[in-house]
Amino acid sequence: MATAGKPGDPRTAKVISLYTDPHVHRQATKYSGTDLNNWQGADVTPIHEGIDLSDEPTAPVAEVRNSPLFSLGGLRSAVADTLISTSGFIRERMTGDYSVDEFGFDPHFAESVWFPAIRQLYEKWFRVEVTGIENLPTSGGALLVANHAGSIPIDAMITSLAVRDNHPNQRYLRLLAADMAFDAPVVGDVARRIGATLACNDDADALLRRGELTAVWPEGYKGIGKLYKDRYKLQRFGRGGFVTTALRTKAPIVPVSIVGSEEIYPMLADLKPVARALGLPYFPITPLFPLLGPLGAVPLPSKWHIHFGKPIATDSYDESAADDPMVVFDLTDHVREEIQQTLFRMLSRRGSVYLG
Repeated sequence: MATAGKPGDPRTAKVISLYTDPHVHRQATKYSGTDLNNWQGADVTPIHEGIDLSDEPTAPVAEVRNSPLFSLGGLRSAVADTLISTSGFIRERMTGDYSVDEFGFDPHFAESVWFPAIRQLYEKWFRVEVTGIENLPTSGGALLVANHAGSIPIDAMITSLAVRDNHPNQRYLRLLAADMAFDAPVVGDVARRIGATLACNDDADALLRRGELTAVWPEGYKGIGKLYKDRYKLQRFGRGGFVTTALRTKAPIVPVSIVGSEEIYPMLADLKPVARALGLPYFPITPLFPLLGPLGAVPLPSKWHIHFGKPIATDSYDESAADDPMVVFDLTDHVREEIQQTLFRMLSRRGSVYLG
């Protein structure tokens, strides 16, 4: 979550609303805007002395695949697989044998329609490599915290599938999303069905206490809306709302580092007047959009690598830690630094951006 900007800036307003929602009758926890520069460091439990990321992937999930550009056979196969899964979904849906939880999550829809469609991007377009999956708990709740990029939050969808397909227990990842995702008529309904819910403390707390793997992208719109020249430079993590929730529920925090998402829509400029007129946090200009119109909305086929870091325990903190701003902000900085340093190490070992 980014620092406050000029009054009336739609980007700032939308970022702040990640942890509150005027349309929902739940009240999210708020924190005062204390100046961190005048604080002394809090006594917090050490996280890690270093960041373990071996020269070779610790748990390679799939072999590195070549770029699918100009692969008509692969495209036909992807379309066929999606149509088959969708037709099966319609037949099963008519029987009424499915369930939806109180947040709107519909596992039948996710498994039959959503995941098969996204899996084509995951496997054939982005050729996602996953490491550190063993760091996710086999059961019980955990809060996954990741870097955010890409102009459109595709990284959230790809991370969700990475957990589902690679976790030994095939666990679902519940996503904490911005209020804008639920304001759009079709997008909001789909987001609920695939397991997303509002990024507020009440919903996050409920999911973690139920033992769900829950993910948050605390950079918010400042992360996905940053320029390409600032790629892989983490923005501020806001007021530490995710840390407060983890401390209250005693859920471990798992840092997640994603390489590849910055290059799918290289954002060269932000047309702020257009964004304000449309009520958007930003309006991206990329090498292909809006020059090529709708075709420019096709993401570039960058090679992705998602690394799940070692979990950071929160159960050693006492009950008052969640209300101590120094503990919250120091722990927030620890998590942010863990992700940032891991990104630097992953980038230093990276091959070709698009042909890797």
